Amino acid sequence: MSPKSFILWLLTFLPAVDNLPETGVACAGDWPAWRGPNRNGIVAENSGWDGKRWINSSPDWTAQVGEGASSPIVYGRKVYALGYHEGQNSVSCLSTENGELLWKQSYMTPRYGRNATGDEGIYSGPSSTPEFDPDTDLLYTLSADGDLHAWNCNAQGKQVWQRNLYDDYQMPQRARVGRSGRRDYGYTSAPIVYREWLLVEVGGPTGTIVAFDKRTGQEAWKSEATSVAGHTGAMAFIQVENVPCVACMTFDGLLVTRLDGPHAGKTVATYPWITDFANNIAGPAVYNEHVLITSEYNHRSMCKLRITLQGAVKVWESPVSSKACTPVIHDGKIYLAWRNVRSIDWESGSVDWEGPRIGDAGSCIVTGDRKLIVWGEQGTLLLADVAATQRDRYVELARLENLAANDVWPHPAIARQQLFCRDRNGTLICFSLKHPP
Repeated sequence: MSPKSFILWLLTFLPAVDNLPETGVACAGDWPAWRGPNRNGIVAENSGWDGKRWINSSPDWTAQVGEGASSPIVYGRKVYALGYHEGQNSVSCLSTENGELLWKQSYMTPRYGRNATGDEGIYSGPSSTPEFDPDTDLLYTLSADGDLHAWNCNAQGKQVWQRNLYDDYQMPQRARVGRSGRRDYGYTSAPIVYREWLLVEVGGPTGTIVAFDKRTGQEAWKSEATSVAGHTGAMAFIQVENVPCVACMTFDGLLVTRLDGPHAGKTVATYPWITDFANNIAGPAVYNEHVLITSEYNHRSMCKLRITLQGAVKVWESPVSSKACTPVIHDGKIYLAWRNVRSIDWESGSVDWEGPRIGDAGSCIVTGDRKLIVWGEQGTLLLADVAATQRDRYVELARLENLAANDVWPHPAIARQQLFCRDRNGTLICFSLKHPP
């Protein structure tokens, strides 16, 4: 394992990330995975707020990368995006400096997954976010129809291996829940790298999670759990009594699975959490030995669970929820950007403050200078102060609106003093977080 890859792997298991700005460890300012270098929506990089101003209302550059809810990722001086256009998914590699297209690889795939049903008017194309592996310089992508690819970023994106999850594992159509309408968005969860494996929430009858050799695509192991895959953005790593594990939201609820040697694939904990419309889009948020899960519809709540090797124990359940935004846990607070921007106390689950409406589409990032960046609605960017002196109220520092033409389901990214935002139509916009002297 290369030094860069080791640092990226190690950061996923840090019990607390609030000291990252002081240590200066930030994976060289990259954003190589869903929700950033630590997979938790928290970065060491500063927001760009100088006390009086933030970013210009006009972006530095824009590019068209194809429709979808897949989020951009950044490594080095390149930004990668996955999008759909006229019967094809395309993997685009662009320069972070000016948005110039450096290379593009495309393949035929349907606009929706083969079992898709419901909500076609509010989403289309891929929802899964790519994953970059610094150890191999491979980029992994997953389409709504189960096309799993590995691309060589050192060879103009040449395909290294490919397989189709529906063909190989026969995940069934997601079932109707109660009296709600039936929903199936295909594959949505990002593939994630762990050591020599690529972990994917496959959801087939032979295993919910499948580990593939990241270099060859050959199957390494399958989880003993066999729940159908959920609709979340990605799985999340968690240490359980010093045992490396991974948490995911399946169709049936929370699943925590071991990742250690001969025990890989063994179930550590489950917690039932079936949501109407199979709408468990907000992913599991991890802090220390705890997992936070939340859904709207029949739950309308957020639940904090303590995970041990003997299972999951509920710590509290609070009547506050998120439908789409995965919570960010930072310095004793939980931040959400769904319907409204909110701060929730980590210990009790009570709401500290509620900010402005942000709509259904929303996501957020906490930066090293204790600022909250929110990307929501149809292109609204908010900057709020969440420093210790402002913890009892919402303090808005800056706002930009009408930056997009449609819902902004994709999560934003921050890397090397640049902010990358995207809408579901495929418009990628880049703002500089640096100010001229």
